[in-house]
Amino acid sequence: MASDQQEILEIFTRTRALLEGHFVLRSGLHSGHYFQCAQVCQRMDAVERLAELLLAKLKPHSFATVLAPAMGGLVIGQEVARQAKARYLFAEKENNVLVMRRGFTLSPGERVLIVEDVVTRGGRVLECLEIVRQAGGTPVAVAMLVDRSAGTIRFDVPAISLLELSFPTYAADAVPEALARIPVQKPGS
Repeated sequence: MASDQQEILEIFTRTRALLEGHFVLRSGLHSGHYFQCAQVCQRMDAVERLAELLLAKLKPHSFATVLAPAMGGLVIGQEVARQAKARYLFAEKENNVLVMRRGFTLSPGERVLIVEDVVTRGGRVLECLEIVRQAGGTPVAVAMLVDRSAGTIRFDVPAISLLELSFPTYAADAVPEALARIPVQKPGS
């Protein structure tokens, strides 16, 4: 494992952001592991370092604005925007759909980076990509702290992650017996 990967894993472990147990993910799938990025995001020194590492990987992608989906992407999105000296916007749920509110708009062709904390299937990222396009902007890339698909998730723009891991996930009707014996938790993203 590369030294930056070791450092990133150490940050997640030290901040207790990588949990073990029985979890229901936002996707509805069950897993024995969970990334609770809210834990790492309460440590601003860790957030600052993770954003720094993410921006180093984003050098080929120029952007003027960062858009992050609430709640998970808020803290890391804002820190990426701060360090990049970019504008920062967020999307939030309205009637169970992500939307830009609060008077947020994009200029035609405005280059937008989508920043998320953890991606498993990419649903919120896809919603953000659509939001940018509908608002007249141009999505240039997706940046995430953790890609739970281990690099198998695909978008129509480049996807950059700090950590690619894949823990087994299970449909609700296919949870292994050993995992089913553990009380289920839904910690939230």
